[in-house]
Amino acid sequence: MSTRPGPRPQQDYGFFGPDSVTWKVFTHPASVTIAFQRTVLTEVLDPLLAASVGDTGSIERRPALRYDRTLQYVATVAFAGSEAVVAAADVLMKVHRRITGVEPISGERYDANDPDAQLWIHLTQWHSVLLSYEIFGPGRLPPAEEGQYWAECRRAAAFQTIDPTAVPADRGEMRAYYERVRPRIAGTERAQTLAAGILDAGGTLVEKGPWYLRVCAPLLRVAMRKGTIATLPRWLRTVAGVRQGRLQDAVVVALLSPGLGVLARRPAALAALLRTTSPLTYPVMAPVLLGVPPVDPVVVTPEEAWARAGLPTPRQQYDALVAARASAPEGETAQEHAPADGTGPLLAFG
Repeated sequence: MSTRPGPRPQQDYGFFGPDSVTWKVFTHPASVTIAFQRTVLTEVLDPLLAASVGDTGSIERRPALRYDRTLQYVATVAFAGSEAVVAAADVLMKVHRRITGVEPISGERYDANDPDAQLWIHLTQWHSVLLSYEIFGPGRLPPAEEGQYWAECRRAAAFQTIDPTAVPADRGEMRAYYERVRPRIAGTERAQTLAAGILDAGGTLVEKGPWYLRVCAPLLRVAMRKGTIATLPRWLRTVAGVRQGRLQDAVVVALLSPGLGVLARRPAALAALLRTTSPLTYPVMAPVLLGVPPVDPVVVTPEEAWARAGLPTPRQQYDALVAARASAPEGETAQEHAPADGTGPLLAFG
């Protein structure tokens, strides 16, 4: 009989709660596996994002820890209590202030807190989760739920520097967004190198797990790779430098969907898997998966949470930082730079 204590209850329902579509979609096992890998892969195909991620070196040097910390942040926004979300967003804003530099091909400066960069990160994440849920899970959401999902996507943008009005309101606006940004997406050497590493990182999720999971690492790596590619449109595969035929797409979806479906019907099993593969995410998601009620069962608005914390929002902080840069004497900068040896702070994707 296990003597390990159960997960601690959250302070409140945070910003979504049990009636949200976010909880319905983000608790599907595809969201913490295929969708997560798809998100990271898609993001690095923006050359500025590829430069910022590549310069930190964390994906190559610490893939398992990078996965754990990034998924922890994504889960925090979706499932944690309101105080925890605001605190995490404020810390991430400060960490991102260090992630600046120059993309070597274009000579453009990148800034991890830039609203356009944050919008790309945010939308690729929410779209990847929804798409993976549809492909490997129950299928498309009913129209009313899909509309609610995109409204909740906009609500989540309050924890980044994003202008909420830039967040698509539906699938059509999401497609239009991709069309607008498509000209800047590029398969640079750095982007394709990062993409290849991301696609082969599936086995790292169980590298510290029990022996029977470690034995499965090569199979998990192949399954994650092929499953992730199966969710990509053809043009994005070309940019990423990967190829996979439609038959392979169909086979991997047919093989993975039943297993993910079993996990979806057994939330306790998914929680146990998270304890091994993402121990930092486990205490955030486990209360939801195991039905542990919060101390105060209420849903909070982002405006209430930021006001209660007495902190400026990420967008307010960013605007103040831009103003400070503009007024700084020539040759001076308020920015710190992340070490190029991969020992700096980890850049979260969500």
